[in-house]
Amino acid sequence: MSRRSNLFAAVTLACIAHAGLVQAETMSYADAITKLADDCGGDIRKFCKGLNLGGGRIADCLEQNAAKVSPTCKASVASVVQSISLREQAQAAYSDVCKGDIAQRCRGIKGDGNILACLVKNKLVSGKCSQAITDAGWR
Repeated sequence: MSRRSNLFAAVTLACIAHAGLVQAETMSYADAITKLADDCGGDIRKFCKGLNLGGGRIADCLEQNAAKVSPTCKASVASVVQSISLREQAQAAYSDVCKGDIAQRCRGIKGDGNILACLVKNKLVSGKCSQAITDAGWR
């Protein structure tokens, strides 16, 4: 298996592995960018010099140069993908996970933002709801 395949196998495994996690740390987009800049900056300067940010250009460049990208950068990419994916899943699922808490603790409150604020402030929400809110990055 080539190094490029190894990188993407690692990223894929990281994504699959996180699906079974009950509790995990997620990171903000800003923290993800900082981590990737710190851990992949040298690789980006070396292999992707002159590319503009956006449109996935840097990710494509790192992918094209996967055989030469440092192990630290590869590990950081896998970690960031896992964390951001978990955060996005938690954000998408929180209303289902917290349905009972919403009915019990935030009855009569209208609007998604107001309901979320109610859940975040409420110390008596279920463990699953609390974890979904934390994983979503709202607490």
